[in-house]
Amino acid sequence: MSPVQPSSPSRFLRVALAAVAWFNLVSALVGMAGLTLGGGLGIPLEWIEGSVFDSYFWPGVILGVVVGGAQVLALVGQYGRCRLAWGLHAAAGLVMMIWIFVEIAIMLVWSPLHGIYFVTGLLQTVLAVLALGAWPGPFLDRDAKRGGGEGSGGEG
Repeated sequence: MSPVQPSSPSRFLRVALAAVAWFNLVSALVGMAGLTLGGGLGIPLEWIEGSVFDSYFWPGVILGVVVGGAQVLALVGQYGRCRLAWGLHAAAGLVMMIWIFVEIAIMLVWSPLHGIYFVTGLLQTVLAVLALGAWPGPFLDRDAKRGGGEGSGGEG
């Protein structure tokens, strides 16, 4: 018996994942540029007082390399048609959500941008899990009834 080949995710899922990943990648790179070259984008240094950072340079590098890098890996995997692509998208979404949690924990400040980027990370993770086949189709379909012998859990 040959192994079952996973089906390719729908066009909608593939396009949606690419769009979210590109949005997250461009945002991470713009954020990195603004934090490292743009002097912190006007964000007060008081927001990182007491943390391990004395400027926004290293947070910007981490944003670009880690968050942006995870998005690059997901996109390269997807465009390269790698089986691992959907798992990479899930990981990239998780990296985005973790980045937001850590940023809020360090800065102790919340901005609507935190909410937007958390949602994009969550959306990417959910879409990736769906692309991995987590959504049964049809959704309310039931398994076929098995034999009704004793001990099988069937009636009678």
